[in-house]
Amino acid sequence: MSSYQVLARKWRPHDFESIVGQDAVVQALTRALDEKRLHHAYLFTGTRGVGKTTISRIFAKALNCRGSDGQGDVTSHPCGVCEACRAIDEGRFVDYIEMDAASNRSVEDMTALLERAMYAPTVGRYKVYMIDEVHMLSSTAFNAMLKTLEEPPEYVKFILATTDPQKVPVTVLSRCLQFNLRNMTPAGIVSHLAHILEVEKVPSETQGLRLIADGARGSMRDALSLLDQAIAYSGGNVTGKAVRNMLGMSSSEALFGILKAYAAGDAEAMLEGADRMQTEGASFDQALRDIAGILHRAALMQRVSTAVAQDDPDYAALASLAASLAPEEIQLCYQIALHGRNDLGLAPDEYAGFTMTLLRMLAFKPAGFKAPHVPSRGEEPKRRNEALKTASSHRDKPEASRPEPPAPPPVLADETPPWGEPAAG
Repeated sequence: MSSYQVLARKWRPHDFESIVGQDAVVQALTRALDEKRLHHAYLFTGTRGVGKTTISRIFAKALNCRGSDGQGDVTSHPCGVCEACRAIDEGRFVDYIEMDAASNRSVEDMTALLERAMYAPTVGRYKVYMIDEVHMLSSTAFNAMLKTLEEPPEYVKFILATTDPQKVPVTVLSRCLQFNLRNMTPAGIVSHLAHILEVEKVPSETQGLRLIADGARGSMRDALSLLDQAIAYSGGNVTGKAVRNMLGMSSSEALFGILKAYAAGDAEAMLEGADRMQTEGASFDQALRDIAGILHRAALMQRVSTAVAQDDPDYAALASLAASLAPEEIQLCYQIALHGRNDLGLAPDEYAGFTMTLLRMLAFKPAGFKAPHVPSRGEEPKRRNEALKTASSHRDKPEASRPEPPAPPPVLADETPPWGEPAAG
């Protein structure tokens, strides 16, 4: 019987080199390991799925690696084949202890952990304690760990991880080296997913991977989970249409159609679009989020025409929308979409909440505003070249041909200067 391993576990990094998107943290940790400048407590912060636990395990392997010949020392490149490395990867290394503070948050749990920390490592070089979601500990548990966290035995390392560092007491923060793990960029997630699918020999479309990256909200683990779901849903071909259906998203054509109808003041066409979305079983909450995203990109395009890449599949539709709406309209519709999404749970049903949001946009539609000019695809480079040519011609014009600035008007002796009489001494 073959057992399938989910992508989030199969593609979990096992060394610092394979970690994606956390270059600053990896550089700091590898240099500390190479120079043997090891702190006794580390704090990793960041949203879910960005690699806090993964980096903790790799760091524990680096501290305890014995090398393939059994003679190795602390290293930034754990071998992955010695007993310590394999045991940590498999979750059976007795000197690497992971504790979830959400379910072990009492002072009794912390006291028991600190009592065990006083004993020397059983098989490893260091005893490493990883406390996940440390902000969930009770105030008495934090107080109990302060002294040990400041001066632990030389063979003990503490690694704390949290998604909410604001709730960690300052007295704990001051005793740790802090590393903030960043959210993955959508482009970074798309690139990594494309590499994984190439190795797994699964066909895909870039549009589908972009939708997964948007849905992951910067979390690589969430992206891999969504990718697993998309492969199963699509039957092994991750297309944009399949991912949209899986996530309950409306097609971009439908949303642009609703906004185009708004620009024309056509309420009937807007409601027809909402009816089609209801028939397709689309999520109205997601639809309002996507509308806000479209309006955001259109506003950027109005102010900075290069803010949206010209190879973006939605570039033409965004340019058309940005050219048909005034900046004030876009800002107002954006706010209405956000408020409509917040009020969706209070509406009689999601369809009513969505359609009332669309009607509210029409009801408050400004009149008399003129939309700015937005360059079409290929027009911006041409305008930039013309501007550079004009600037160059002005710069190369001889000095003598340039007009002299007008001389200031003379001040007559009996005339009071425009700035008034001096104050009396």
